[in-house]
Amino acid sequence: MKQSQNQIIEISGSDMTSSLPLPYADHGIQAGFPSPAQDYITESIDLNTEIVRHPAATFYGRVNGDSMIGEGIEDGDLIVIDRAIEPADGDLAVCSVEGEFTLKRIKIEPDRVWLIPANEMFDPIMITPDSRFEIWGVVTYVIKRKHRRRLM
Repeated sequence: MKQSQNQIIEISGSDMTSSLPLPYADHGIQAGFPSPAQDYITESIDLNTEIVRHPAATFYGRVNGDSMIGEGIEDGDLIVIDRAIEPADGDLAVCSVEGEFTLKRIKIEPDRVWLIPANEMFDPIMITPDSRFEIWGVVTYVIKRKHRRRLM
């Protein structure tokens, strides 16, 4: 039996009132054949200005659940949600279904919308005109934690 449970997403607003310039390897980091490391880093990057296009309409959310694991989105990941972007067929979006948030790929058809999970344990959700439904925002970035927390 497949699950139809929605993912829960904790939403918070973006704060653009301050900047946090971080050192930036502007010549890139090789993911193929190794190259000599840079001796010094002179550039900096501010992630707020890099990933937030519409500050007043951008929110962060923490993903709870594993319905999108097939797209590499895992429990605990942070997502950047832009409410100013017009949703289009195929977008990854945070949707409100019957008052609950869920993260799914949207498939827009002329007479209905489908919310498509990326885990075969979950069924697609068909949205009909009778459903309480809103595409709340389009996901623009997924931020993952790659460092394992170690127990002391």
